[in-house]
Amino acid sequence: MARYKVEIMETLRHVVEVEAGSQKMAEQIVNDRWKDGEYILDADNFAGVKFKAICTVD
Repeated sequence: MARYKVEIMETLRHVVEVEAGSQKMAEQIVNDRWKDGEYILDADNFAGVKFKAICTVD
């Protein structure tokens, strides 16, 4: 039998609305607030999972 490493990638998603002068500024505001802990994503924000197997030994 072959051996495999399997990558598990979970995706969390949360949408917030902010007022800003541009798209870039809006992203920066949300980024800063996220870094400051204003937005905490957890299992309630689960949006999906992907699995990817890579054969390591034949």
